[in-house]
Amino acid sequence: MKVVSLVGARPQFVKEALVGEAARRLNAWQHVLVHSGQHYDGNMSDIFFQELGIPRPDHHLGIGSGSHARMTAAALTGMEDILLKEKPDALLVYGDTNTTLAGALAAVKLHVPVIHVEAGIRMLPKTMPEEINRVLTDRISAVMCCCSDLGRRNLAAEGLTDGVCVTGDVMYDLFLRMRPRFTPEETCAAMSLHPGEFALATLHRDYNVDAPASLRGMLEGLMGVQEEYGIPVLLPLHPRTRKRAQEFDLVPLLERLRTCDPIGYLEVMSLTCASRFVISDSGGLQKEAYYAGRRCAVMMPDTGWRELTDCGWNVLCAPERESILQAASRIMTPLACPEGTYGDGKAAESIIGAVRRMPFARA
Repeated sequence: MKVVSLVGARPQFVKEALVGEAARRLNAWQHVLVHSGQHYDGNMSDIFFQELGIPRPDHHLGIGSGSHARMTAAALTGMEDILLKEKPDALLVYGDTNTTLAGALAAVKLHVPVIHVEAGIRMLPKTMPEEINRVLTDRISAVMCCCSDLGRRNLAAEGLTDGVCVTGDVMYDLFLRMRPRFTPEETCAAMSLHPGEFALATLHRDYNVDAPASLRGMLEGLMGVQEEYGIPVLLPLHPRTRKRAQEFDLVPLLERLRTCDPIGYLEVMSLTCASRFVISDSGGLQKEAYYAGRRCAVMMPDTGWRELTDCGWNVLCAPERESILQAASRIMTPLACPEGTYGDGKAAESIIGAVRRMPFARA
């Protein structure tokens, strides 16, 4: 059996590292890796392949940045050519990016079964690009691998039960595997930070950083955390955020924070483990913070990881100073960390098993 695996953004690189390795180790199938190029910056892409030991992609689409339509169209036409050339038995896609939806559309129109890892997550507003991508991908997938039982219940509520399985979260697999390589104290020392005495922040989501008022509100909120609670905020700058700050004349606000270039998984997780708490609009980092035992203020109107907000571990906040300050105050309060939310650390093997049980795998 041959499976084409499609990635294009940081969270997908993380998941591919584990699923691809498990497929090769278990000799499950011939694994063909395609990189869409959606995250085209070397610091956002190449460093993750190097750190996580992901083999060089067999194909690279090089779609780069652009509008949602242009990115999706470029990935759609590029994937159609690759699928026609490779003739795989299935296409494996991850998460909720334009790359994911484009690959799934190309495959299903060629009658290639789609395997969707991280299926069943739902969040508001329904107009969010990520939500649209994820819902549509679920609708056309043959195999839907859910991180928790909540994902399964969400799909069942929409009438999707065939091909649905709860596998756990691949990002937890990776966290457990890579934890011995985390260097919290050394990474802090290199950045002149003290463990437990700083907050880690990330900003990148389009509806947050593309709006001047929202970006200003978030930066003022991060500055407020520094001023009110007396702890520095480290902000690795996503290329999109840096660009928008320049366009909106918000660079003076950035200069009042501790910023650095984008960093790789090992540095991100080392800093997360060393931080007092996290403030982020990243779907992945809010969950990785949980794995590290750190609470997160989530700068989003809703989250797909409702398990963590329902129990109070993570807290939602608006992109404005007062809301961020209130959320920071809440997550600085000690709370027992809930355990076992996203599986036992063997999600990759569970995904392999779910695919092997499908009719197309036995053909």
